[in-house]
Amino acid sequence: MTGTVRDNAAQHRFELETDGHPAYLYYRLEPGVITLVHTEVPPELGGRGVGSTLVRGALEAIRPKGLKVVATCPFVAAYTGKHPEFNDLIA
Repeated sequence: MTGTVRDNAAQHRFELETDGHPAYLYYRLEPGVITLVHTEVPPELGGRGVGSTLVRGALEAIRPKGLKVVATCPFVAAYTGKHPEFNDLIA
């Protein structure tokens, strides 16, 4: 899976475009904390690892900002549970 995850701060979401289809990870930002609320991957991209790539890219973008992550999105919670390299980010 290739593509660049970008933070669309105006829309409060991370974005990843693959084969002309956008995938989104919505968030809420508060002082020192980012809550990852909902992941959306279009059916056309299902089963291709797009969601995992999006979450990993978002977490990698969050780390240098020094924010703690609250994962209310079940997909993000499952991802972080399987990837202990992001444990330091979890609030």
